[in-house]
Amino acid sequence: MLNKFAFPIWIKENNTIKAGVEGENAVKVWVKEVREAAFRIEDIADEYMIYVGQQRGASGCAALLRKIAHFIKTPMPRHQIASEIQDIKLFVREIRERSERYNLQNQPSFEQGPNSSGRNQNVNWHDPRMASLYIEDAELVGFQAPKNKLIGWLVEGPEECIVFSVVGMGGQGKTTLANKVFKNQKVVGHFDCHAWITVSQSYSVEGLLRDILSKLCKQKREDPPHNLYEMDRDSLIQAVQSYLVQKRYIVVFDDVWDVQFWDKIKFALVDDKKGSRILITTRNMEVVMSCKNSSFSQVHELQPLTHEQSLDLFYKKAFSSDYNGCCPNALANVSSDIVRKCKGLPLAIVVIGRLLSCKNKNPSEWERFNHNLSLELEKDSRLSSITKVLGFSYDDLPHYLKSCLLYLGMYPEDYEVRSKRLIQQWIAEGFVKHEMGSTLEDVAEQYLMELVHRNLCLEAESSNSDSLFSTTLIPFLFPPSMQKVQRKEIWQTTSRLFRLFSKQIINQRNVLPF
Repeated sequence: MLNKFAFPIWIKENNTIKAGVEGENAVKVWVKEVREAAFRIEDIADEYMIYVGQQRGASGCAALLRKIAHFIKTPMPRHQIASEIQDIKLFVREIRERSERYNLQNQPSFEQGPNSSGRNQNVNWHDPRMASLYIEDAELVGFQAPKNKLIGWLVEGPEECIVFSVVGMGGQGKTTLANKVFKNQKVVGHFDCHAWITVSQSYSVEGLLRDILSKLCKQKREDPPHNLYEMDRDSLIQAVQSYLVQKRYIVVFDDVWDVQFWDKIKFALVDDKKGSRILITTRNMEVVMSCKNSSFSQVHELQPLTHEQSLDLFYKKAFSSDYNGCCPNALANVSSDIVRKCKGLPLAIVVIGRLLSCKNKNPSEWERFNHNLSLELEKDSRLSSITKVLGFSYDDLPHYLKSCLLYLGMYPEDYEVRSKRLIQQWIAEGFVKHEMGSTLEDVAEQYLMELVHRNLCLEAESSNSDSLFSTTLIPFLFPPSMQKVQRKEIWQTTSRLFRLFSKQIINQRNVLPF
């Protein structure tokens, strides 16, 4: 009989290859076949439990008679199940052979973060986040207060080494803010040495330590150790410690994803009570909490721009060339509506404003763009930086959270859902894994809070028993999520008035009526 768990384990292992193959059309077909095999295994296991496994667990003569009667009544289903199992085995064998024949596992990665081997191989790849390092002060809106706050934190306060964190969702301006603070003359003059280190999703501790040493030496016009790339981790830690001893330093770690990051790197950063500072930017509140557990720490949580600030920034981008940054009356309403959809996210406001600055200032054309904004995000390459930056947040999610996040995407924009309802739905769909000593409800609640900590879900109303959560993941997270949903066949939305009983619908894993 089919082992219900052996095949899904193999499928899950091969599914991890997805990150490196989705960018290649030739391999997408193979990935889809792997997923189809997993779905077929799931379905046949359920059928087995219904038709054959139903009578297990009972004992006694009456139970024996029921089993015999059930066995006599179900020869056809049992034969069909056995036949389907053989078909699945053949299908899985063909998939594996095709994978080996075309060497599909060794395709380069297209969805990992920068600094990964896949991205290094793709010489044409450009990190859309790099632009945030080169923004002029005149282009900034709503950053002056947090900038002054961070500068004060860095140059004032106790002599102990303190870790400061800037946390917020992707595209909210964490790197821009940290960079402006890092380059501020008051900050530069306050410290003996400084280094800016970009961490990202794929990193090694040894690589970061080498980067720190190189940046520190370059700043002082000194040569790094001649055997820098031959040193092991312990030697690198000692070298960094030796350089920083008795110095007041500042090191910025930009774009930290790993929750264990600080525990891995802190030993190299000495604290000689000279007023040294560490500044970390991250999308994940759990990274911040891990720093607070082991060091002096303070947190600045970036807030979305107000509607007025958003309009100010949008006008600077959309009307800078022909209206001196002022919005014509005919475009005021549609501009306000477009800005409202940006949810106070600077990245979205800037990119869309720049795109519209190149369009005719025709109200009808702008209304059409506003109405089709989600479609524009998918088809217009000039807007790709928004979905790419936000897509990193999805790519960094563990496997079990991706399905939960995509399930949230089924709700309408700005919809508010009670946590109990959402948790029950996740459990019913099989998204929640059993954990020793915890109920499924407890585990699902942990999933929900992890999405909140990653700034992918907003808590609209807090409650001890049943909080209210908003699906305002910002509309710009929906297009990449929707594309992934469609590829993975996670769900199919239908209307209560229309039921399309086609093979395509039946093959979708989840059907949600609205």
